[in-house]
Amino acid sequence: MASLIDGDSSLPATAGAGSPLADAKRVVVKIGSALLVDEKRGEVHRAWLETVAADIAAMKARGQEVVVVTSGSIAVGRRHLGLPRGGLRLEEKQAAAATGQGRLAHAYQETFAGHGMTAAQVLLTIGDTEDRRRYLNARNTMDTLLRYGAVPVVNENDTVATTEIRFGDNDRLAARVGMMIGADALVLLSDIDGLYTADPKTVETAELIPEVRELTPEIEAMAGEARPGVGTGGMVTKLMAARICMGSGTRMAIALGKPQHPLKRLEETGRCTWFLPKDTPRTARKTWIAGRLRPAGTLHVDDGAARALRDGRSLLPAGITAIEGTFERGDAVLIKDYDGAVLGKGLVAYNSHDASLIAGHKTADIFELLGYRGRDEMIHRDDLVLDV
Repeated sequence: MASLIDGDSSLPATAGAGSPLADAKRVVVKIGSALLVDEKRGEVHRAWLETVAADIAAMKARGQEVVVVTSGSIAVGRRHLGLPRGGLRLEEKQAAAATGQGRLAHAYQETFAGHGMTAAQVLLTIGDTEDRRRYLNARNTMDTLLRYGAVPVVNENDTVATTEIRFGDNDRLAARVGMMIGADALVLLSDIDGLYTADPKTVETAELIPEVRELTPEIEAMAGEARPGVGTGGMVTKLMAARICMGSGTRMAIALGKPQHPLKRLEETGRCTWFLPKDTPRTARKTWIAGRLRPAGTLHVDDGAARALRDGRSLLPAGITAIEGTFERGDAVLIKDYDGAVLGKGLVAYNSHDASLIAGHKTADIFELLGYRGRDEMIHRDDLVLDV
């Protein structure tokens, strides 16, 4: 397995300062039902959650932004409705989620407040990540929460999701959230400390793989089936999440979550499996914009705007001289200079109707022209690729 492993399997080279977790500015932490909820009592493990909150508070104190993706609403709610642990019908799961969601949110709110943090509940369905407008709304909401210092706590909206549109596991939900917000790292807190060459519970010679840089068929073959219990995920879903993360430039770790202070432990020991992509989230996003999105329209800009774009700045409404095509907010559009030469491509913050109304105007005029306050930029520099 030498080609798959970097460093000694007992303590990877990424441990401690300079690790993929410590170096990440924006981090998603996924907490599963099996870790968070006492299966017999249907109650949140408050003492354990307190240590996670302490770890997150320490991360925030050094300037990191943290989003939590949590399971547990069904596991908590089913006990209060007297429902059995397994074999629930869809409507029973939704009823359990409706009952447990408030209790789960309250547990996060109280626990995080004890460490000086504000927890903000965000409920998502898979449609929120696939419909462009809802995707942008969710991303902007979480960006705003992070900017104001809150910790978004994301869960799948089980009360409205159906069998056909559910994520089915929060590993992939966490990966989608990481992709949505451009996270540098995702940590899946699990009942196992990483990916092994075989199931360590049945094979004594199984070895931990500290780093994976490519999801080869050999790596995928190491995943087993989901184990029974309150959770729905397994190593298979974790590798699915890894594929999403590596495609979007997000580093992902599978780490042991059962001990107290699991994030602190991960940094101190480095014992986990890191899935390391070739690109950063910014590079992966730029590649996606440049190569995979078909432009729906064109923005023509003046010479001043063209110079600003080349200097790495965003495109403001004031620099736009003409608009072609019909497009929606979040669509890709071409940017052309005064002579009609293509400067680049970007994701526009307004639909074509509203863009036409504010084109050539200062950002201070947007509210008066549209009746609402949108983004200052027509295309933010993070959503822009030049010389496509």
